[in-house]
Order: sequence, then structure tokens, then C-alpha cells
Amino acid sequence: MIEEINQLLINKALVSSVLAWFIAQTAKAIFLTIKSRKFRFNLYSLPGGFPSSHSATCIGLVTAVGLVDGLSSSLFAISVILAVFIIYDAKVIRVEAGKQAQSLNKVLLMIEEDTGEKMERLKEILGHSLLEILCGGLVGILAALLVVVVW
Repeated sequence: MIEEINQLLINKALVSSVLAWFIAQTAKAIFLTIKSRKFRFNLYSLPGGFPSSHSATCIGLVTAVGLVDGLSSSLFAISVILAVFIIYDAKVIRVEAGKQAQSLNKVLLMIEEDTGEKMERLKEILGHSLLEILCGGLVGILAALLVVVVW
């Protein structure tokens, strides 16, 4: 069991990705805590927000794989393609889902007014802005450089 844990901890691509996610989510939790003046552990699982943990995690992986295995490796190609799809989803698809949630919440409000029954609202902020994605990507690059070059 200890040997398996050691193998995970020396996997620089995995460690880079997890570290990038942790840094991005911690930054997001700090910003939201300052904004709301209240810390909650569920801040680590919220979608959307600054910086994008999706892009941090993906770009951390891409950067680490590129540094460890080389830019001509198949693993680098796979990680780039997956990162493009995941970041596209975070920018385009989930932003549109957030717009749909806004519309549905308006409908729910009208139903509440008619029936008097309280209804649960849908989360409206699901995707990321370009700035959130770029800053998340920067976090990913820095995390990978820290793990691969420094560690």
C-alpha cells in the first residue's frame, strides 16, 4: 500500500494537476469567503468562478506531460485534446446551461407567485469567463513548473 502511494506521489503529471486544482479552488474559496464574509467547505466544490479550476487542472496536466514526456509524445497529444474539450465545455456549454438556469428560475418565480409554494432555484453561474480560464491556465502552468522543475 505504501509503495502504491509513493508511486502516485512521484507521478509529476498527476501531482501537478491536483496541485493546480487545489490552488485554484483555494483561491476561489478565499475570494468567496471575503465576498460573503463566511467560510464554508462547500466552496471547494462550486462550479464557475475565478480562477477556473477546470483550466488550472487541465493546463497543469498538459504542461507537466509536455515537460516530462516531451511535446512529440502521444500522452502530450492526448492531454492537449482533452484539455481543449474540457475548457471548451467550461467556457461555452456550461455558460449556456447557466443562461438556461436563469430562464428556468424566472419561470419558477412565476409559479411560486401563482401557487405560493417555495421552489428550489437552479445554480446560474456554471461556466467561466475568458479571464477566469486564462488565470486558471496560468495557475496550471505555474503548478506544473513548480512540481516538474523545482520538486
